[in-house]
Amino acid sequence: MKPTDYNFRVRDSILGIQFLFVAFGALVLVPILTGLDPNVALFTAGIGTLVFQFVNRGAVPPIFLASSFAFIAPISHGVKTWGIAATMSGLVAAGLLYIALSFLIRLKGDNFLHKLLPAIVVGPVIMSIGLILSPVAVFMAMGKTGDGSIQLVPFEQAIVISMIALFTTVFISLLGKGIFKLVPILGGIVVGYTVALFYGIIDFSSVANAAWFAMPSFTAPEFNWQAIIFILPIAIAPAIEHIGDMLAISNVTKQDYLKKPGLKNTLLGDGLATSIASLFGGPPNTTYSEVTGAVTVTKAFNPAIMTWAAIAAIVLAFVGKLGGLLATIPVPVMGGIMLLLFGIIASIGISTLTRANVDFNCPRNLVIVSMILVFSIGGMTFNFGGVPFSGIGLGAITGIILNLILPQARKEDELI
Repeated sequence: MKPTDYNFRVRDSILGIQFLFVAFGALVLVPILTGLDPNVALFTAGIGTLVFQFVNRGAVPPIFLASSFAFIAPISHGVKTWGIAATMSGLVAAGLLYIALSFLIRLKGDNFLHKLLPAIVVGPVIMSIGLILSPVAVFMAMGKTGDGSIQLVPFEQAIVISMIALFTTVFISLLGKGIFKLVPILGGIVVGYTVALFYGIIDFSSVANAAWFAMPSFTAPEFNWQAIIFILPIAIAPAIEHIGDMLAISNVTKQDYLKKPGLKNTLLGDGLATSIASLFGGPPNTTYSEVTGAVTVTKAFNPAIMTWAAIAAIVLAFVGKLGGLLATIPVPVMGGIMLLLFGIIASIGISTLTRANVDFNCPRNLVIVSMILVFSIGGMTFNFGGVPFSGIGLGAITGIILNLILPQARKEDELI
């Protein structure tokens, strides 16, 4: 091996660790919020990224896959209702849905997905995800459990900590320069954690009791029809989001990844990564826009850098002290950051409708959006064969069906 090759590998490994640092805050936030093991999430993010690279080895985009925010609500509900193992079966099915869509795209072309899942359906589904989660964020920001039933931290302390964490995240995202602009979540956690230390509400016993080397708490899935039917429709929104992610990284690198390796392959890689992550008890994987932003700043387009980031994530997954440290993050710190994140998710849904120029003077569009939002957020439940459909899943199914069966409005019938 030439010295120059060695130097390039050292440089790529350092950049890879830097990209993992950029993704770290969001990566571990999802399992912390949903009751999963953050060390497992690190492991499955690394494995998922490597699987994605293998599937798309003909033309690998420089992306990193990790925990998807779109699944926070269903995972939280699933873990409380059926347990982690059963919830994982629903997430495996979500990955299989991506795979099925990738094969349909092979048969019918890229436009098929846009016709089946247009903005009028996807936009309000994404909005519902953020809006349904908002009470959880508010309760945690006030120092309570996610359901608001127990006060974990005194309100006066919790509200100060959560607001400082929130505004730190906002200020870094707006005023940060270079690489710092890409780690607002991590910055908010660090500053909020420091304030919590000042109040003396952090218990370090979990760090002291943790071993330096420890096997992550892997959990194999257990087949559960209710969990599968509940979670499966929610995968629709991230599937569409995947297209936007591919467009974003294509714009950064000036290569059209929708043509090569093609959406049929990138979506297949995403689906396999999600299903494999769920086999270990990890959250579904998705492309991280934070890392895409870091690629933009550093101009580091070599996919091998993401391989190093994936390897670093896998290694860190076996550091028991890291999991113990993450377990000490107080509820108000998480709640403050969630206030912003879940609002952003809802805003992305609105943006999806705006970019598609959805006409809200059209009664047909109003009906579809209204039914998705009310059925998703209002708690409507339908039972088919003893299997309940509710929440975001019911909203997504309702939107798809209405979009397929409702006739297009005539010009003279549009609202003035």
